[in-house]
Amino acid sequence: MFKLKRIEKLIDVRNINGTFNKVGPIEHTVEVNIFYKEYIKRTKIDVIGEQKWNVILELSWLIHNNPEIDWKTGKVNMTRHSK
Repeated sequence: MFKLKRIEKLIDVRNINGTFNKVGPIEHTVEVNIFYKEYIKRTKIDVIGEQKWNVILELSWLIHNNPEIDWKTGKVNMTRHSK
């Protein structure tokens, strides 16, 4: 079970078309482990509503971890991530 941590300032969530998400703002974060093959990273993620969604990685995470992604094959290599 994950322990949700309430954030001080709520963060509005917009959909790809610019409208506000119907589940409301981000109210909590949670610390989780991200596993990919031999790669393991403890990170804090924002929680949107109470829905069970896949994790959406934001640009800052991708920049920091710098994975090699082949979008055609779906192959991911975590050889360039920060330790």
